[in-house]
Amino acid sequence: MSTARADRPRLLDLFCCAGGAARGYQLAGFHVTGVDIAEQPNYCGDAFVRADAIEYAEAHAADFDFVHASPPCQDACSLTKGTNRGRTYPRLIAPTRDTLAATGVPFVIENVAGAEVRRDLRLCGEMFDLAVIRHRYFEIHGFTITALEHRPHRGRVAGMRHGEWFTGPYFAVYGDGGGKGTVAQWQAAMGIDWTDVRREIAEAIPPAYTHLVGRQFLADRSRSTASAA
Repeated sequence: MSTARADRPRLLDLFCCAGGAARGYQLAGFHVTGVDIAEQPNYCGDAFVRADAIEYAEAHAADFDFVHASPPCQDACSLTKGTNRGRTYPRLIAPTRDTLAATGVPFVIENVAGAEVRRDLRLCGEMFDLAVIRHRYFEIHGFTITALEHRPHRGRVAGMRHGEWFTGPYFAVYGDGGGKGTVAQWQAAMGIDWTDVRREIAEAIPPAYTHLVGRQFLADRSRSTASAA
């Protein structure tokens, strides 16, 4: 993939996986460098580094204009509290926050309901006319953001629940069973077209979310620059 920057602001995408966050920031105008401890051959950002995300941030975050972090969320998700109860997962939100706060670079930490993040911004697929609900929370550091009104959901998530089939306008983008939709339906629902790997789509957030966050960051930075002039 190209690493040409031109004059785009630089964004560091920590725990990047296949790049759901990255694509939204690219659409907002950023050059995006992703970091993940595992190889990510389908990553859609402008550059990729295989490394421990927190260690990389300690060494390099100050070289970027903005940082997005999506630490693994398995310890907070409902699946862990149900089907996978008893398993242990790394808790990386606090060390990520501490590392990024020490750099002085503006950043966001994104995660699921139940995660130990401040709920400065809640986003839902319905806000962007997507066929997923996919609530996600963003903890904002170093800039201001205007929250969107949370729209009422139009119905249920389609699929099998406790032996009963439900219809609805949304897909459940996780797992393999329960009538959760085809790969093509998942791609369309999420706004993801660069990977057809179910696991990668399931781990992503819709790019529309970070497109909004990225545009608001740039608008806030522009206002701050103008007021300081």
